[in-house]
Amino acid sequence: MVGCPEELARAFPDHLHEGKVNLKDLLPSELEAFVRLLGQSPYRARQLIRWLYVRRVGAFADMTDLSRAFRELLEAVAVLPSLHLASPQESLQDTTKFLFTLPDGNPIESVRMRYLEHLGPGRLAVCLSSQVGCAMGCEFCASGKLGLVRNLQAWEMVDQVLAIQRRVDARGERVANVVFMGIGEPLHNFRNLLRAIRILNHGDGLGIGMRHIAISTSGVVPAIRRLAEKRLPLKLAISLHATRDELRDRLMPVNRRWNLAELLASCREYQAATGRRMTFEYVMLDGVNDSLEEADRLVELLGGLRSLVNLIPWNPVDHPSFRRSSKIRVRAFQERVQQGGLRCTVRREKGSDIDAACGQLRLREIRRHVGAAPRAENTPAFSAGG
Repeated sequence: MVGCPEELARAFPDHLHEGKVNLKDLLPSELEAFVRLLGQSPYRARQLIRWLYVRRVGAFADMTDLSRAFRELLEAVAVLPSLHLASPQESLQDTTKFLFTLPDGNPIESVRMRYLEHLGPGRLAVCLSSQVGCAMGCEFCASGKLGLVRNLQAWEMVDQVLAIQRRVDARGERVANVVFMGIGEPLHNFRNLLRAIRILNHGDGLGIGMRHIAISTSGVVPAIRRLAEKRLPLKLAISLHATRDELRDRLMPVNRRWNLAELLASCREYQAATGRRMTFEYVMLDGVNDSLEEADRLVELLGGLRSLVNLIPWNPVDHPSFRRSSKIRVRAFQERVQQGGLRCTVRREKGSDIDAACGQLRLREIRRHVGAAPRAENTPAFSAGG
């Protein structure tokens, strides 16, 4: 038999779902190899890409320009899994948070943001998760409260976009910007992250430009350097949150592995390789990192980098040691940074009424079902890839 299940399993061992080839997890070049193994012409791969990512169908039977015999063959050897939408939460601030359930039952989150200042009418940004849970253990963040469960596969990242796009199709809106800033450390899942980006970017599919895709990292230095070697014009955002190693060690355990000097050196390498401006995220914690002295140190730390500092009002999670900085202190910090010659913005709050900070909705859902769940066993293992 042409393209028998055993032959396909040998050809795509890392992209099987329930014993069949998961077409959503294949790069366009791999889809072409797949249809060739089935004895089909390469243009069939382009047809499949259009059905999956432009028309966004979820069943082979709906791919009506494919012959019945080819559709039956696809049913026998391939599968199109999808995420289950557990609960969308509309916000009064033009934000929707989605809780998705993966095929293995794990929950993840995505956020749709409308009317961002830099987007035109009908263009949306989505914030995606890259892992189930997170191993980084940042003190102020809900994502890592239950530890890391597993990496997401490429298709599980892309399917967050597809599910959101389907919901806005009728309104004529389009997902134009993607940020990997949801649950998880994207650069811990390096291989699958790049696969997802290449699928999102492909011109015959969703066609989201590389310059409209951003990755947020807590500072996995070897992976930043690997990404720089790719020379892709992606936006890179660094979750900084402190200007001194002793404070960042406490807030972000990753800093104990790669300190600020190493992190900033890798950022300069990334900027030299890509030409992209760097974004530095800085969550504002009252009395912790929001003094004018910290603002001055931030200006000194980022000297020589073409950068944007994005101040983030803290969305409270269960932590008795932290309080949100007042608007007055945030404004004073911003002005001090700007006086030092850096561009500095304050993130407009979107979705604080719907637990829209990373991990809050997932954490609440897990605790609702199982109570205060224990932390996962496989916590911090800092590596360059995945």
